Amino acid sequence: MGPRMGPAGEGPQMPNKDSKAAMGTEDIPEGKASPEPQDSRPHVFHSIKFFILCHSLLQLAQLMISGYLKSSISTVEKRFGLSSQTSGLLAAFNEVGNTALIVFVSYFGSRVHRPRMIGCGAVLVALAGLLMSVPHFISEPYHYDHTSPEDMSQDFEASLCLPTTSVPAPDFSNGSCSSYTEVQHVTVVGVMFVAQTLLGVGGVPIQPFGISYIDDFAHHSNSPLYLGILFAVTLMGPGMAYGLGSLMLRLYVDIDRMPEGGVSLTPKDPQWVGAWWLGFLISAGIVALAAIPYFFFPREMPKEKHELHFWRKALAGAASSVSKVGPSISCLSPGSSPHPWQDGQTQAMAGLPTLTSDFLSTCPTVFPRVLLRTLRHPIFLLVVLSQVCMSSTAAGMATFLPKFLERQFSVTASFANMLIGGLAIPTAIVGIVVGSVLVKRLHLGPMHCGALCLLGSLLALVVSLPLFFLGCSTHQIAGITPQPGMQPRAELFPGCMAACSCPVDGFNPVCDTSARVEYITPCHAGCTAQVVQADLDKSKVFYSNCSCMVGGGLVPASSCDSACSHLVLPFIFLVSLGAALASVTYTPTFMLILRGVKKEDKTLAVGIQFMLLRVLAWMPSPVIHGSAIDTTCVHWVLSCGRRAVCRYYDLDLLRNRFIGIQFFFKTGSLVCFALVLTILRQQNKEVETKAAGPSPGLQQQPLMSRPEKKLKDSSV
Repeated sequence: MGPRMGPAGEGPQMPNKDSKAAMGTEDIPEGKASPEPQDSRPHVFHSIKFFILCHSLLQLAQLMISGYLKSSISTVEKRFGLSSQTSGLLAAFNEVGNTALIVFVSYFGSRVHRPRMIGCGAVLVALAGLLMSVPHFISEPYHYDHTSPEDMSQDFEASLCLPTTSVPAPDFSNGSCSSYTEVQHVTVVGVMFVAQTLLGVGGVPIQPFGISYIDDFAHHSNSPLYLGILFAVTLMGPGMAYGLGSLMLRLYVDIDRMPEGGVSLTPKDPQWVGAWWLGFLISAGIVALAAIPYFFFPREMPKEKHELHFWRKALAGAASSVSKVGPSISCLSPGSSPHPWQDGQTQAMAGLPTLTSDFLSTCPTVFPRVLLRTLRHPIFLLVVLSQVCMSSTAAGMATFLPKFLERQFSVTASFANMLIGGLAIPTAIVGIVVGSVLVKRLHLGPMHCGALCLLGSLLALVVSLPLFFLGCSTHQIAGITPQPGMQPRAELFPGCMAACSCPVDGFNPVCDTSARVEYITPCHAGCTAQVVQADLDKSKVFYSNCSCMVGGGLVPASSCDSACSHLVLPFIFLVSLGAALASVTYTPTFMLILRGVKKEDKTLAVGIQFMLLRVLAWMPSPVIHGSAIDTTCVHWVLSCGRRAVCRYYDLDLLRNRFIGIQFFFKTGSLVCFALVLTILRQQNKEVETKAAGPSPGLQQQPLMSRPEKKLKDSSV
C-alpha cells in the first residue's frame, strides 16, 4: 500500500539561466551566485536542503488529507446515508482532477515559477479540506434515535413498546421527507464530490514540480539521497491519516453543538458517529502552514556545489562515479539510442515527467511512433497490468478495510483505524524498502527482478487464503434473518410484540445475550420500561419488561458483539504480511519498465504507466469494492424512497466477496509476472543462440550479466 507517484514536470528549458544556476559561487564575480540580490530574500530560501524539508512536510500533509477520507468512510456513510458504492465513487473522485490535469501541468512545467505553483496547489488542497468539512456545518444536528420526531429530545423512550391504540407508529423516512430534505442531501453530497475533485487538482503540481526542482538545483550526487528522504517522509502520510482518524472518531460528531444532558452513546454503539469533519480541519491547517514557505523560494537558486561527506563515503566503493542523467527524452532515431538498460536507477529515483514542453515542441513527429512502440512492448504492458492489479488491491483495502473490520469483528472505527495505521501501512513501507535493498545489494537484473516479483506475488496470494476463514456468520436478527427451523413464509417477529406499535424505520438495537438474538429496537423486543444507570462519568441505558426475552431482566442498549472479535488481530496480521510481500515487488517492477524500453522511451513509458494506474486501478477499484459490499446487505434504511445506508450485512457473503476480489486481483498480478518471466527467459535464450552462432567456441556470458554490471556501476 505504498504512495502513488505521479509523473514529474520538466525543469526549466532556458539555457542561459540554467547555465548561470549551475555555476558555483566562484564562477560569478563578487561571489554572487544568483541573478537575484541576496539581501532581498532570506538566505535560508536559497538552500535546497531547506526546500527538501519543506517539501517533505508538504507531501506528508497532502497524503494525510487525501487519505483521511478513507479512514472515516464508514462514518461518513452512516452520517449522510450513503451506500458503499457512492462512498467508493467519492473516494475515487480524488483521482479525477489529478488525472485530467497532469498532462497540462507537465506541459507548462518549464514555463512557470515552480515553488509558487506548488504553494498555490497546496493552498487549493487546504481549501478543499475546508470544503470537505462544510457538510457538517450546513446539516442538521445528528439524531441518533431516528424513531423520535424532530421536536422531541434525543432519548430512547420513543423506541419503547407502546399500545397500538395509543399512538400510530412513526414513519420517519416518509414523514420527514420533503423537498428541503432532498435538496439538503443533494447539496451535502455535491459539496463533498466538488471538494474531492479540488483536492486532486490541487495536488497535481506538488510532487512533479518539487521533484524536478530538487533534481535541478541539488548536487548530482546528492539528488538520489534527497529524493529518497523525500519519499521516505512522504510514505508516513497515509499512516498518519489513519492515526488522525483513530483519534477524531473517538469524539462525538456534534462536539461543537452537544445537546443538553449530553448523549447516551459510546464509540462501541452502532449508532455512534465520530467527529469525522474535525480531521479535515486539522489536516487543512497543516497543509496551509506548509504552503507558506513556497511563496518565498526563488524561481532558480544556486546549484548545490558540494557533495555531502557521508554520502561521498557511501559511494566510495562504487566502481565509477555516477554522472547526472541527461535529457530524459531526445529526438533520436530508434537505432541511435544507447543501451536501454543504463541510467535506470537514477531516473527511477528522479520521478520522470510524462509529456514535457521540450519533447512536444522538438519531437512532434516522433511522439506518435514512440507512443505506439511503447504500447506494443510486451514486457511493458504485462508489468503495467500487474501493477494495475496490485494497485486495485491496495485501493480497495485502503478505502474499505476499516469498514470491513468494523462489521466483521464488531470493533470500533477508531480501533480499526489504529490497527491499519499502526500495523498494515508500516509493514507495506517496510516491504518497499526491502524490495529496493534487494535490487541494489544483489544487483538484480531483469530476470532476477521478474523472479522476485513472481515470488512476492505468489507468497502474498498464499497468505491471503486463510482470510476466507477468519470470521463468523451474522448473528440472528429478529425480523431480518430467519430463525433456525422456521418456515420460509413464517412471520419473523414473534407474537410477543404484536401489541406494540413499532416504528417502521427505527434503529436502536438491543441484544438478548442468552439467545444471541438482536432486535432492531426495544419495541420489537416488547420492552416497556427504560432504566438509566450511572457508571463513572457516563450513563448506560437498559430496558426491562421485554416480553420477547426469556426472564425479562435488564437488557443493554447495544448490538450483539461478534463471536469472532478475537480474530481481528490474526486477520490484520495476515493482511499486513500480505501487503509487505506485495510491496516488495514495487521497486523491481519499476526497474523492469525502465530497463525494458529504449532509453529515449523511458520518460513516456513512465508517464503512461502512472496514467494507466490512475485510470484502471485507483479510480474504478473503490467503486468496484463498494458495489460488491452493497450486494451483501440484508437490511437497508430507506430515506424518501431511496436506499440510504446499510444496517446489516451477511457477514459470510461480505467476507467472501471482499476477500475474493482481493484474491482475484492478486491472481491476475501473479499471472502477469509469470508471463513476464517466461518472455524474459525466451529473449535470453534467443540472445544466447545468436551469440553462440558465429563463434561457438567462445564461452558466452548470460544475457543479464551486462545489465547487472551496469547496475552495479551506476547504483546509488
